[in-house]
Amino acid sequence: MSAELRPPRNQADPRAVGWWIAQNLIATVIVFAVAAAAYWIFTDRPLWLGVVIAALAVAFLAHSVLTPRFYYRVERWEVTDEAVYTRSGWLTQTWRVAPMSRIQTVDTARGPVQRLFGLADVTVTTASAAGAIKIAALDHELAAELAKRLTAITQATPGDAT
Repeated sequence: MSAELRPPRNQADPRAVGWWIAQNLIATVIVFAVAAAAYWIFTDRPLWLGVVIAALAVAFLAHSVLTPRFYYRVERWEVTDEAVYTRSGWLTQTWRVAPMSRIQTVDTARGPVQRLFGLADVTVTTASAAGAIKIAALDHELAAELAKRLTAITQATPGDAT
């Protein structure tokens, strides 16, 4: 009997879209503030260069607002008693499965902007060369509960996580 590969059931918290937009806008504003300052201070201000900088700023602002919506639609995660499943990426999709017996650590993290949105990430470190599995943008209380659940399951699962 073969198991059917299906998308994991859970999405990030809906507030993740706002958090991702805020992160993107902060980075975009910083980059283009530096570009505008350099244009103003270090050039003779040719019109064509100003137009290029302005066009790039508009493109990056559009990217900052639109891509989080696509990312939200694709990003998925699920935890069962047997494994942690994730799917991410919209051009190139990455599916990750970490059996409970391979989990070494479970961490939660909350950055300053993320805290404003009430969100947290859960990182599951395994003995895999592919690296840790990150479940991004969960409600901070759900993230804490998930970390607690994963810890209990992995402690009860036989194996040495190597």
